Amino acid sequence: MRLSRTTALLAGVSTLLALPAALAAERVQVVTSFSILADMIENVGGEHVEVTALVGPDSDAHVYSPRPTDARTLAEADLVIFNGLQFEGWIERLIDASDFAGPRVVATEGIEARLADLADDDHDEAHDHDHDAQASHHDGHDHGAIDPHAWQDLGMGELYVGNILAGLIEADPDNSGAYEARAARYLEEVAALDSELHELLDEIPAGTSVITGHDSFGHFARAYSLQFLSPQGLSTETEPSAANMARLIDVIREENVRALFHENMTSPAMIDQLAEETGLSVAGTLYADALASDGEASTWLGMMRHNAHTLHDALAEPGHD
Repeated sequence: MRLSRTTALLAGVSTLLALPAALAAERVQVVTSFSILADMIENVGGEHVEVTALVGPDSDAHVYSPRPTDARTLAEADLVIFNGLQFEGWIERLIDASDFAGPRVVATEGIEARLADLADDDHDEAHDHDHDAQASHHDGHDHGAIDPHAWQDLGMGELYVGNILAGLIEADPDNSGAYEARAARYLEEVAALDSELHELLDEIPAGTSVITGHDSFGHFARAYSLQFLSPQGLSTETEPSAANMARLIDVIREENVRALFHENMTSPAMIDQLAEETGLSVAGTLYADALASDGEASTWLGMMRHNAHTLHDALAEPGHD
């Protein structure tokens, strides 16, 4: 009798332990390219999705080298979602090399035409000093006239969320109502934060220039009326020569730059050197292509709020709170 009770108890424990795995298996298995998209997908999908980001927080999707296990991860997925606009040049080759046969979603579908209208108007003058050098700089990071960092404009959220929603419904039509409800709530949050950021960043004087680690804030600049410059857009060297550093300093002075900013996924060395040479302060860290591992910037909306407040605190006119 004692043996049978023990056997029954163990069987019950095994069943309980198996429940989380069973529930996970019932969720839509979504593979995405990087951390910002993963957060968006989790907000729309909720408990019905299990999301795997191939490139995690604080990591650079531009230069990511896929691992052999990534093909297996893709082969087991129900849905694949990636940014597109030449942001992850490796992802489509990886999908083709795997046995993935499900739906794939380009999260920026519908944004290309808007980029073509904007590409010529707001190209920073500093980039024109050495456009050829910029184009030859990053392996897999030259997007031509296309700026793929569209998530930096919260106004693009409707397109991102709409494309993600369509992909989830295609992969899991039985839960379409839940996805639609979550997407609607999420878009309300996005719109509210967009308004908040416009109000906050309007307190920064017109014409203020911002220096960051690499050229990834074009959409943010256009959306919120700022100008971003990038040392990596002005020099092809990780450690510029004395002549090139002097030129960078001239550009900073010409553009009335008042503060420098690190990025979470790029080396701080060049920004630190510019700070030493110019006497400008490094006013904080901005998040461009990857979420933080924890804290406020560990979500897309939190990242955007963090960036706006960091810029505001460093650059707003005196007298503004």
